[in-house]
Amino acid sequence: MSVVSVLNYKGGVGKTTLTANLGADLANRGQKVLLIDLDPQSSLTFTFYSADEWARDLAPSRTIRHWYDSFTWAYQMKELFPLVTTPPTINKLVQANGGRLDLIASDLALVDVELDLAAILGGNRHQVMHPDYVKLYRLLANALAADEFRQYDVILIDCPPNFNMVTRTAVVASDYLVVPAKPDYLSTLGIRYLRERLGKLTNEYNGVTGAEWINPVIVGVVFTMVQYAGADLLVKLRQYIAQLKEIEVPTFDAMLRESKAVFANSGDGGVPAALHSGLPANVAYDLYQLTSEFIAKTRI
Repeated sequence: MSVVSVLNYKGGVGKTTLTANLGADLANRGQKVLLIDLDPQSSLTFTFYSADEWARDLAPSRTIRHWYDSFTWAYQMKELFPLVTTPPTINKLVQANGGRLDLIASDLALVDVELDLAAILGGNRHQVMHPDYVKLYRLLANALAADEFRQYDVILIDCPPNFNMVTRTAVVASDYLVVPAKPDYLSTLGIRYLRERLGKLTNEYNGVTGAEWINPVIVGVVFTMVQYAGADLLVKLRQYIAQLKEIEVPTFDAMLRESKAVFANSGDGGVPAALHSGLPANVAYDLYQLTSEFIAKTRI
């Protein structure tokens, strides 16, 4: 079982689109996949469940917020696995190929959890000196070490667009990191900062006495919302790729092209675009290549 976090400081870069479609395609290829939605916007959750289903079946007691709350309220974690759900519509499709896609849903109130976790350690600065630093940072890692999660081939975590406490618990739990980014200056600049923060977190954490060593590896940056319109784009892409190589961040060869007609409503009916029938050939090719390259890079 491999744990992969999908993250970027910048929002609006296709992070949830990437997570949902990668997870769906992996499941359709026979993998057993668990998606964890850590973004308070809950877009990944709403890809597989309607707002009414979420409000009726998940919000009362079956979202990731309730699990984090068990720590902030009682300082003792509940088990995480009981929060796992199996979205019915997509699983009717992938089960024919021997796959399964499960989900731990997010919650709009998860933003409050973020503040509570930081407060436990006295804010965002000097946390490493707190006696409960390792315990808090390993909340998700320890939960995913339970035997029930060994049935999955891969766990994909959709992180919020920041590097605060909830994101850090995901990073500590991860074997790999995937970074979606638009091919523009701000996205590339954010990746440089993200790389620095990841390095700082890893070094600080591994320097704490009693901490289990972590080494989350950046599998690569996936360029999203790419508009294939003339040679100018290729020149800019080469420029951004060169900038990332300077800071030793790899990139995927596969890219996701801009296609609002496909991705804007990709979660309609509980099925991401990757499994839609009648998908445009160029978009289908992008998604297929991305999943294949992801498998090759992670050896899942």
